[in-house]
Amino acid sequence: MSKGRSHEPSQRQLRVGEEIRHALSKIIERGEIHDPDLADLSITVTEVRASPDMRNATVYVMPLGGVNDDNEGGMKTITKALGRAAPFLRHRVSQSVHLRYVPRLMFMADTTFDEGGRIDALLRTPDVARDTDVEDPDDDGGEPDNGA
Repeated sequence: MSKGRSHEPSQRQLRVGEEIRHALSKIIERGEIHDPDLADLSITVTEVRASPDMRNATVYVMPLGGVNDDNEGGMKTITKALGRAAPFLRHRVSQSVHLRYVPRLMFMADTTFDEGGRIDALLRTPDVARDTDVEDPDDDGGEPDNGA
């Protein structure tokens, strides 16, 4: 595969994404966003993915402690509120991360922890657990055989 056509992010994309993530985390932690939809919420910035041209960045967020039944519908409210604050956040990021061009920020709910929980629950179902608990028929449970 030729350089530049890879689907993996470049080292620069990863580095810029991580710098933006740190900057956004500090801004949110200090309570610089004054939006009633975000009042009394602790938000975690889990990842920032910069586009190859560094013009856009997708910011993955979730409430601290994860998503539960009470705030699952609230994730849409949180991402919309952060979207409204995006110009302010972009300006604040530009003051702490020195880039020629600060990417446009788009906020999305991070669902990776939900997926992990769903897979874990699936692995614990009786049918799957029965299949994963199969013993090796050649394993006598003792010490490895030395051929003696």
